Amino acid sequence: MRTTRLTGIGLAVASAAFAVAGCSTADGTPATSASGSADVSAAPSSSADPAAVRALSDAAAKLGNTSFKMTMTNGAGFDLTADVDPVKGNGNADLTAKGTNTSLTVKTLLLGQDLYARIPGVTTGDTWTHLDIARLPEGADIGLKPGQIDPANTAELLGATTDVRQAGEGSYGGTLDLTKAAGVAGISKVTVDGYGADAQRVPFEATLDQQDRLDTLTLRLPAVDNRETQPLVVKYSDYGQTVTAQQPPSGQISEAPDSVYQALGGK
Repeated sequence: MRTTRLTGIGLAVASAAFAVAGCSTADGTPATSASGSADVSAAPSSSADPAAVRALSDAAAKLGNTSFKMTMTNGAGFDLTADVDPVKGNGNADLTAKGTNTSLTVKTLLLGQDLYARIPGVTTGDTWTHLDIARLPEGADIGLKPGQIDPANTAELLGATTDVRQAGEGSYGGTLDLTKAAGVAGISKVTVDGYGADAQRVPFEATLDQQDRLDTLTLRLPAVDNRETQPLVVKYSDYGQTVTAQQPPSGQISEAPDSVYQALGGK
């Protein structure tokens, strides 16, 4: 994943660094089961171990049943930390993108269908800007969004596996096809296209905790311009934690200006 240069109001940078395009398959249809989680068992594979596929599918499904903390990093240039309660539909997240001599942090707060953000250059102090979800273009995301229980969309990534095998107790490995999950986990379609054929066979490792819940997911991303890239690492912890997400006072909320939506590619 290329490190994005930080410019403009800052929101555009966060969007470029974490341009989640939602969960869709190669033909554009949602890759979800009736529960809203990706059906890993539906991933096409001629070499997958059915037991390994089932273990990862069950682990991914558990993300929708309890609160958790997650972190996602890609080298020193990108870091996302989130506390999410999918049952209540609430959460908070901090997204930090770094470039040469520049750093930007965007905070998001999710309360059901309402998404608030603290964006450098748009908000100041303890204030929040309220985002109109209907005005956000498809694929726009700055950390959290309504209906997305996991900022990394790990379930959708696992739904794009082309083979899965058990590598040890609670440890799994295989490859996945990023062309079937472009836009997930901050990997934009432009980046996926730049990987060429390598995007169809990206190695991954996943580990589960003692309760068979997701612990870590590591993607070994392809080289870009003959330069090695840092792995994308997603970690889950603190299952069942209390997630603090409270409605900001009305005096600290403003509606997002047009420039925010324009920076994200909307209107």
